[in-house]
Amino acid sequence: MADQATTSSTAASDLHSSPSGQKFGRLLLTGAGGGLGKVLRPRLAAFADVLRVSDLAAALQGDAAAHEEVVPCNLADRAAMDALIAGCDAIVHLGGVSVERPFEEILEANIKGIFHVYEAARRHGVKRVIFASSNHVTGFYRQDEKIDVRDLRRPDGYYGLSKSYGEDMAQFNFDRYGIETVSIRIGWSFPEPKDRRSLASWLSYDDLTELLRCSLFTPDVGHTVVYGMSDNPSTWWDNRYAAHLGFKARDTSDIYRAKIEAQPMPAADDPVRVYQGGIFTVTGPFDPK
Repeated sequence: MADQATTSSTAASDLHSSPSGQKFGRLLLTGAGGGLGKVLRPRLAAFADVLRVSDLAAALQGDAAAHEEVVPCNLADRAAMDALIAGCDAIVHLGGVSVERPFEEILEANIKGIFHVYEAARRHGVKRVIFASSNHVTGFYRQDEKIDVRDLRRPDGYYGLSKSYGEDMAQFNFDRYGIETVSIRIGWSFPEPKDRRSLASWLSYDDLTELLRCSLFTPDVGHTVVYGMSDNPSTWWDNRYAAHLGFKARDTSDIYRAKIEAQPMPAADDPVRVYQGGIFTVTGPFDPK
């Protein structure tokens, strides 16, 4: 399964080709220099004639492929974001701070960033956005609770708060301007689970790619919120309200269960055992020195 989760870009593109050969003319990927951005950059080639990739200049490395446009951009720069999104048909927005950090950092990259994404999408007529939300939007639910996307959000930190704001931006922009969004509350998306918590939340790279395909090409999604997870035998999330996406996970964390359960059991009051958001529920505050 670890080999499957790191399938070569050629095989992944073949596996996740768009329905009926559909492609966007130009698809934007923000956060292309981040962990998931690097994984998805070659895989998204199947979904567009031109893939425009963006991140901070220091995060973008290597030469552009023949089908790529590489455009460094700071999410907090409104004018630069407007220029970045001009000419794009759809956006996969992964960019931003991806861990719990001081609010000032979250504000610039995540909150201003998602505002700039939707403002530019509105001005340039982009009608489909895929927003990388997070399971940390509901991180203060306990691991013995099962929830769906209509349950109250319970962010577990500044990062989770920023993703909750992003989901509100998505809903507002659909209601007011008709911009459709799929907000994916990504679980643990790495080659394999690392602990008991991620056995429930693991999302393989192949399943993430397939979820993106469904999110990009399913018609009439409005604003759909979906938890990004593989077909794990025990999970905390119910995706009944995203069934119209047609997403069917192929991978499962169960094949790693014996390896993970050989690890020492965390203490009963350890946040990684108690809360769905794990350590994020106790990270910070980040007081000035």
